[in-house]
Amino acid sequence: MDVRLTTSDGSQAALPSDLLDRLASTLPGRLHAPGSPDFDQACTIWNAMIERRPGLVVRCSSSADVSQAIRFAVEHDLVLSVRGGGHNIAGSALCDGGLMLDLSPMNLVEVDPGARTARVGGGATLADFDGAAQVFGLATPLGINSTTGVAGLTLGGGFGWLSRRYGLTIDNLIAAEVVLASGDVVRASADEEPDLFWAIRGGGGNFGVVTSFDFQLHPVGPEVLSGMVIHPLDAARDVLRFYRDFLPTTSEEFSCWFVMRKAPPLPFLPAEWHGKEILALAMCYAGPVEDGERVMAPLRKFGQPIADVVAPHPYTAWQTILDPLLTPGFRNYWKSHDFREVSDGLIDVLIAHARTIPDPSSEIAFAQLGGAVSRVANEATAYSHRDGQFVLNVHGRWEDPAKDTECIGWARDLFRAAAPFATGAVYVNFLTQEEEERVRAAYGGNYDRLVRLKGRYDPKNLFRTNQNIRPMAYATP
Repeated sequence: MDVRLTTSDGSQAALPSDLLDRLASTLPGRLHAPGSPDFDQACTIWNAMIERRPGLVVRCSSSADVSQAIRFAVEHDLVLSVRGGGHNIAGSALCDGGLMLDLSPMNLVEVDPGARTARVGGGATLADFDGAAQVFGLATPLGINSTTGVAGLTLGGGFGWLSRRYGLTIDNLIAAEVVLASGDVVRASADEEPDLFWAIRGGGGNFGVVTSFDFQLHPVGPEVLSGMVIHPLDAARDVLRFYRDFLPTTSEEFSCWFVMRKAPPLPFLPAEWHGKEILALAMCYAGPVEDGERVMAPLRKFGQPIADVVAPHPYTAWQTILDPLLTPGFRNYWKSHDFREVSDGLIDVLIAHARTIPDPSSEIAFAQLGGAVSRVANEATAYSHRDGQFVLNVHGRWEDPAKDTECIGWARDLFRAAAPFATGAVYVNFLTQEEEERVRAAYGGNYDRLVRLKGRYDPKNLFRTNQNIRPMAYATP
């Protein structure tokens, strides 16, 4: 019986089942078709709004699997998508009717404590990486949710609690193993395929499938001073003005993000605050705990917070603190801006929209960058917006599809209202599937070079199920 798969022009190709049997027999990994064991699980992703479904899934165990699957896709002109170990707001892991490569079995992390380096598989999550590195009291800057995939995070740039001290995730990337559109396996570093190495540091999955990453590690933990200070939303204007003025007085070891949302029923919050709008300051100090106590003190003492749960925590535990708020199976819609400052006008916009949050799972998240991130030149990596000091993620999140219009509308309204205060740039990992027109804005002055490199490494745009950088031949008029 033939299996019908989607080709690059959107038509259908009928592949004989014996052809797929031969492919399956030669793969070290496993091939799954609809109805086979684990197929549904492989096609279930974090964002429940994404409804695409591949026709075949290759669960890869090595770069040889990836190479063979890519060559098969090219030979039969199939649509190809790639799933790493975590999640993506746009759901780019899934293609409709094509071939999906699932790298999640490739989650090995090998740490060299003497050299302070780690080799991380393309299917590893932040939990995999942090857990292995913290055995030796080491870490590299990653994101803030332990179920995030290292690959997707890194390819888009990557930032988190350690970034002000140690830079973006890509600033700590030493080398990577990449399977190209030809199926060839190459090593990309400053000395080997340097143009490719430049492109994958922020350029997303446009240039190949990265099967392993080599990272520089830094002494961190095992405990970091971290936690949250929570205020009523009614106090947000005063607190955020103090926050804005306080940040320039702090060292790069200190990072403070804030979140506006309806208070979840957390045990350290008085019951009368559950479900009410709050401002939560989330802070971390990547240095000695006693130094962190001194640095954080003015911010912790300001105003009359509802709760202060800042304390020494294992770094690995702090990296999981937001996991309960980001579980899979919910509907998610994000909008994002970059900012150079927290102006009074922006504060007013955020507070006004925090009062109309449409669902208890939705939130306004505001990340702090700067420090080591800003000391790297814009043209040094594909990630080009080093002057941005803050990143807004309007995180619409809900369960009931009947709330789609309300929740999406709220996120878009806030996005539009905040635009006059923004830089015009955007973090590529926060773009949804509908924001193709903002891809150029994600790369700024580096976009044209990325287009040229796309033409060299992927001239037929095989790697297109992403925030796509088209080669010239495929560029829109």
